Amino acid sequence: FLVEESGKNTQEVACFIKAPATVLENLKCKILNDASSLVVDDSEELVSNVISIECYDYEKILFPINIAIPFTSRFRGNYREIMVKVTDMNFQSKYLTPLSLEVHQGNRKESFAEVKIYHLGVLSVLSCLKKETFAVPKVGLSQKLSMDSRISFCYNAEAFSSPAPIELKIQPIEPSLVSALKARHDMYHSVISTSALVRVQHPSAQPFNSSVTITLPCPPNPERKRQGGETEHERAISATVKRVAAAYHPWAVTSSVRKDGENLSDTLKLLGHRNKEEGWKVFEDVIIQNVRNGIVSFELNEHLESFVVVRLSFLFENMYLHLFAQALEEALCSTMANVILYRKRENPHKIVVLLSTSKELSYELQNLHEEGYFGPPEPTQQFPLREGEQIHFRFRGNIFASENGKDFGKVYRLIFHSQRKARLELQIKEVDEFGNHSSPHYKGTVVFYKITREMITKKWEQPLPFGEYQHQSPLCKLPLTLPKHEKLINHPRSTKRISSDSSGDLWDSLMIWLAEELAEDNTSLFALCLPVRRSILQFVRLKCPDNLTHQIYELLSYWKKTLPRSADKQQLLCRYLRRSGRRDLSEELRLKWQNKVFT
Repeated sequence: FLVEESGKNTQEVACFIKAPATVLENLKCKILNDASSLVVDDSEELVSNVISIECYDYEKILFPINIAIPFTSRFRGNYREIMVKVTDMNFQSKYLTPLSLEVHQGNRKESFAEVKIYHLGVLSVLSCLKKETFAVPKVGLSQKLSMDSRISFCYNAEAFSSPAPIELKIQPIEPSLVSALKARHDMYHSVISTSALVRVQHPSAQPFNSSVTITLPCPPNPERKRQGGETEHERAISATVKRVAAAYHPWAVTSSVRKDGENLSDTLKLLGHRNKEEGWKVFEDVIIQNVRNGIVSFELNEHLESFVVVRLSFLFENMYLHLFAQALEEALCSTMANVILYRKRENPHKIVVLLSTSKELSYELQNLHEEGYFGPPEPTQQFPLREGEQIHFRFRGNIFASENGKDFGKVYRLIFHSQRKARLELQIKEVDEFGNHSSPHYKGTVVFYKITREMITKKWEQPLPFGEYQHQSPLCKLPLTLPKHEKLINHPRSTKRISSDSSGDLWDSLMIWLAEELAEDNTSLFALCLPVRRSILQFVRLKCPDNLTHQIYELLSYWKKTLPRSADKQQLLCRYLRRSGRRDLSEELRLKWQNKVFT
């Protein structure tokens, strides 16, 4: 099915459907990427178009139908898997495991998620946390997880009164994420590392008759590697540092100060919650043991929906551990992102607005440079976004934009998906051509607003956003300028003034010659000492970014326009050249002006 996405003129392959000809004739397919926020949850990542499969006559449809949807997934790993999500018109969803993930197109091998469906609806391919399911019999079970053999659950005999199914998801926590939280909040300085976040479901809801032993990795304290070679003097210094830290940090517990020789030991704490409504809790009665380097083990006597082990360099109040667990859970559901707004170098009326993850920012900027897009402005500061959240933006000031060159002044939308590009190419123009009269360019501002998934109306047809956003603070703003174009005014023949004065042509030749001479010596614009505003210098650089000769010529032209008609331009220019340290060019210019020769 070749489908044209709304607002775009190009067609792309939405899916391949295998069915009898009579069925295919009754099917219609649409791309609903504007509604992609409605098909993702936390820990899910969209990796395909969102497509809608409908029919003209439901009675002529024979199920099942095989559908293959193209997708692009850059990050998978052991903890994630590709699933197809089928959502009906009432937003009820179910997940299908693909029959295959690859299809051969001639000599090429492409990624397609093929599924067999029994109902029509909205389909999307997602990268989800891998789910591992097993049943615990009455005789007990010791289960190592296939996604990570270091994680195991050991159930004793009679742990449950009857066979109990268990569903597990493991969400790894990158050390860089913990480091970022510590850098943002000094109160988390004690955290050394964490285990993965474990999510458990017990569909049977049977109580535990005996404890379950859980083993999982939790990275060790890197200082332990140096413990063997540490001298008594170094241990004493380290112990003193710990005492000072405990004295000056209000969240540190007094008992965290250790005796000499014990300062490199650390504390392990279990954080978890029985359900989301109850919230995070520190389980003080659970004893966590170091089984071997980087592997810990503990016994659990009750069902926890989620839990994580935290390694601490010194104890601190449970209240701050609760805050750390909440911040960690929020950070796992978010990705740091930036907005890029660049303009086409050869056509400043054409801009691109891109929503990029922060870790791929350099890569995206390089790609934009290769396409001919450059700043200013610089990209925004990074900010957190959850999958499916939206960035709405509008233009203010004396600049507005359009996607098609006709409809100006709208609000625009970018939808964030960490594995897909959110990009808009727009045309900009001035609102008032006589505005910003004291500046060589038109000025405007682009204002960005963050729209969470909870703020989005549950409708498959998502209209273009509108509204004034009076009750919402902007996420960020970017300044935007547009060079003014020279206006060619055609006077009636009767009003044209004919002048035999050729000084204009002479001045043009003089400025071209002088620009070439100065550019050969790589003279900077600031070194010319011309009395022009700093904004003029910035505008000239923006107008001719790669050609110093053109920059100097444009600067001389702007300077000449600011002078009254009666001014002795040649004498003034010689004076500025002498101030710039170019007496040689000043003298040469005087001679050339006398001889009227500039070659």
